[in-house]
Amino acid sequence: MTEFDIWGYRPGTGYQPGADIVGYKVEATDGSIGKISKHSEEVGSSYVVVDTGVWIFGKHVLLPAGTIKMIDMMEEKVYVDRTKDQIKDAPEFDESKHGGEPSYLEQFARYYNQPHM
Repeated sequence: MTEFDIWGYRPGTGYQPGADIVGYKVEATDGSIGKISKHSEEVGSSYVVVDTGVWIFGKHVLLPAGTIKMIDMMEEKVYVDRTKDQIKDAPEFDESKHGGEPSYLEQFARYYNQPHM
């Protein structure tokens, strides 16, 4: 089995390079978790940042592109293959650390590469 690239979009998700998905609703396997507030298409480190709003008190969480199952451009929804609890327990996204620390994304890779339930 080859190791899955957590930082790349899976084939068949409906992802279209250059598409603006900021503002799309994000659906976990067990319900809505918020809206996309930031999106990166950088090769080797594509991700979305989700503003969870009141659900977990305004926390921002980073979801690597590889967690995305499907993007519905018509409904403006992004479906991910994690539960609300798995996303709630993820490391919090910190904009100030993201810029200059290449190792910053490693904590997310470790967390999301764990086998999920």
